[in-house]
Amino acid sequence: MSDAIRPYRSYVYAYPHKTAYRALPERPELTALWAWEPKDALSLYAHIPFCEVRCGFCNLFTRIGAPDELTGRYLDALDRQATAVREALGDGAPVRFATAAFGGGTPTFLTAAELERLCDIAEKRMGVDLRAVPLSVETSPATATADRLAVLAERGATRLSIGVQSFVDAEARAAVRPQRRADVEAALGRIRDTGVPVLNIDLIYGIDGQTEESWRSSLDAALVWRPEELYLYPLYVRPLTGLGRISPADRLRADREWDERRLRLYRYGRDHLLAHGYEQVSMRMFRRADAAPLGPDDHACQTDGMIGLGCGARSYTSALHYSFDYAVDMREIRSIIDAYTETPDFSRVEVGRWVDAGEARRRHLLQALLQAEGMPVAGYEERFGSSPFADFAEELGRFERLGWLDGDAPAGLLRLSPDGLAYSDGLGPELFSPDVRAAMAAYEPK
Repeated sequence: MSDAIRPYRSYVYAYPHKTAYRALPERPELTALWAWEPKDALSLYAHIPFCEVRCGFCNLFTRIGAPDELTGRYLDALDRQATAVREALGDGAPVRFATAAFGGGTPTFLTAAELERLCDIAEKRMGVDLRAVPLSVETSPATATADRLAVLAERGATRLSIGVQSFVDAEARAAVRPQRRADVEAALGRIRDTGVPVLNIDLIYGIDGQTEESWRSSLDAALVWRPEELYLYPLYVRPLTGLGRISPADRLRADREWDERRLRLYRYGRDHLLAHGYEQVSMRMFRRADAAPLGPDDHACQTDGMIGLGCGARSYTSALHYSFDYAVDMREIRSIIDAYTETPDFSRVEVGRWVDAGEARRRHLLQALLQAEGMPVAGYEERFGSSPFADFAEELGRFERLGWLDGDAPAGLLRLSPDGLAYSDGLGPELFSPDVRAAMAAYEPK
């Protein structure tokens, strides 16, 4: 393992990270932001910030429970926000959604009737044809009830993703995730009974006490269900999470042995899934080679816009990434959710980060390079009029010296090697700009 860059620094999904967002004193209007944006292949994400429990590793924007009819008031606010956003998109150019997702939190924390309402908001307010586009929904063993799943299947869900993390009860307890394997298996059975074409199972490696043998036990238990997708996540211990409060987080973050153990478990899991007919899509994502496609999806995350509904969702235009205030601490999250439910006017942006041409280049390279298929250089050059090898000579040169670039990739394709993919969570932050790094470092967790 290289001493230069550690393999596990942070999950890298969106860029810039939300900890680089700040309050926007100008409070730009949505109508002006979206006026000249292409709107013919948008993505919709609806965020439901509720869970029945909060796992020890979780730093997602979510709260436990929803007293005093909070879910109803939250959906009321989501409806108001959707109305404001759809008005801002206007009708001067075609408005079309190419993909949709409900995440959280746990969307299936909502009752069956509330899930119907959520789908109605997406369809009747935003104009998304949920039965015609890929629709992914996250669930949990405790909330994957037959009535909720039936609503999602009838309304067009094409993918159900369930967070299992471990099929070993002792490991689930070590991750502060109260669940029993029998309940997990029952939930998986109900999901398969819906006929929704894609089942995804999330698993975590690096849990205290986990071994190659117990890791294989979880992998094999998942494979029994022949999921179309499997996500393998490394465990992180972050400030203000349950594990962060009870574990020596500073020691763990500096513990090279833990890095080695997670890398060893990652490689074991990767090789095990590849041997069982799965293809690697990214460091985390594996897809069964014979799985049916999700359906037509012409949304490109590097160039097409994202509409986020809910107080934990992000939205993207070409010039601004925006959301609401961000927190991990439960008291802060409750306060932000309460403020969201009381918001009468969603026509302006409060929190976000402007994205200039340099940041757009970084985002394009980062999001494409972290995919196993790699990045066609010609597409980058056509979009930006420059070469990634010139724009990021220092970073790509370093990756090459570390053996993280695939020297056998076809001409014109910039692709990570297997070791490069393994180090995605260390490699990705190396592509963050100095300004974004400074903003993230200055963020005070709350």
